[in-house]
Amino acid sequence: MSKEILLVVEAVSNEKDVPKQVIFEAVEIALASAAKRRFEEDALIRVSIDQRTGDYKTYRQWHIVADEEYSAPASELTIDDSEEQNLGLGIGEIYEEEVESEAFGRIAAQTAKQVIVQKVREAERAKMVALYTEKVGKLVHGQVKKVTRDSLIIDLGENAEASLPKDQLIARESFRMNDRIRALLLEIREDNRGSQLILSRNAPAFMIELFRLEVPEIAEEVIEIRGAARDPGLRAKIAVKTNDRRIDPIGACVGMRGARVQAVSNEMNGERVDIVLWDDNPAQLVINAMAPAEVDSIVIDEDAHSMDVAVKSDNLAQAIGRNGQNVRLASTLTGWSLNVMTSEDAEAKQQEESQKLIDIFVSGLDIDDDLAIQMVEEGFTSLEEVAYIPMEEMLDIDGFDEDLVNELRSRAKESLLNRALQAEEQLDDAKPAADLLAMEGMDNHLALVLASMGVITMEDLAEQSVDELLDVEGMTEARAASLILTARAPWFAESE
Repeated sequence: MSKEILLVVEAVSNEKDVPKQVIFEAVEIALASAAKRRFEEDALIRVSIDQRTGDYKTYRQWHIVADEEYSAPASELTIDDSEEQNLGLGIGEIYEEEVESEAFGRIAAQTAKQVIVQKVREAERAKMVALYTEKVGKLVHGQVKKVTRDSLIIDLGENAEASLPKDQLIARESFRMNDRIRALLLEIREDNRGSQLILSRNAPAFMIELFRLEVPEIAEEVIEIRGAARDPGLRAKIAVKTNDRRIDPIGACVGMRGARVQAVSNEMNGERVDIVLWDDNPAQLVINAMAPAEVDSIVIDEDAHSMDVAVKSDNLAQAIGRNGQNVRLASTLTGWSLNVMTSEDAEAKQQEESQKLIDIFVSGLDIDDDLAIQMVEEGFTSLEEVAYIPMEEMLDIDGFDEDLVNELRSRAKESLLNRALQAEEQLDDAKPAADLLAMEGMDNHLALVLASMGVITMEDLAEQSVDELLDVEGMTEARAASLILTARAPWFAESE
């Protein structure tokens, strides 16, 4: 039987290209499983095979545990038992006793076959993961092996298979059995069936890797790809930057007579690709990304991380694109939220916002319209800026002297103080109900703030939305959701 084991290990190892050690482990598990049938269900059995001769021995094991942890007589010995039998073992160690080995017969061979198949699959998956881990984010080639309802199974060669989900295909493209295919290795996903290679053809990185393949300057890092956005199968934008001023990055990506960009487009099922010149200035980058539409002006809101993009009225449709495609891709590419409007609408919006600021300065600083207009034109946007901006900066404004600056700063601070006092009075006048004050997660200050907003009782709070509570200073989405859920608890109790 010993020689038979060696022959089985040799044959399976050669056939499946799996290390012999893995096969020996599988046979050991099979023999242990067969031998275990003679003992209690919880007994621990170990088999050790001499990998040179094929001879094997079987051992029964017991774990040494503390007296109070003893619970499995078939596989455990107490520390007292160990001392009585002079085993010389401590807690956590294992006592082994050799027992009669099971012959490598039909049952053991059948069990071994099942274990070997499982071990071989695990070894093949481990080998596949090791081989493809470094290829994540890169292009791979294969052949369509099977088409299912949800995905394509792609044969990558060397016993490696990958899954290309239908939602990772480019719109309107289809493949049949034995078709050659190129895709991006998106991830190695772990699930109940083991490791799976997941492919994609609609990820922006797929387009980036295609350009890297078609444009040598990108592969050599003379040209950098700084961003990409796609509407798979329809249109895409890619931003490029050169590290060598002698090279035109757009021209290099387009290629002679458009050959390079056309090759990429053909691989992406005819997807139109706009190549955009990257700029470190966000406004200029947005102007470039909005092409082919021409931008008249841009207003940046740093706090909201958004831009108002103004274009001529006859250029508005092109700027927005079909179903908002152009502005959506430009927004994804640049990382800014873009609000496209006509130049007339942009001017009207700017005038409206300017008038609001003028009114704030006129009422808050008790000044005339002309001075308020001048302050808005100089870039002031709040009373806080007037109150605390360094005096030197205000003195640089034409017509501002030290007396005027001190007076404006003093009035701004007074106005801010009055506003704070009014807010405190509102809190003092607010009287939250007892059930709101006693509610879990509530504190007195928050209850007063909510009451000033008209949220007096738990019932009032239960009717609020998370967005409405976010108006409270310092409130987070998680806390708002928790408070509303607590306030709604009586509703669920009544329904039960």
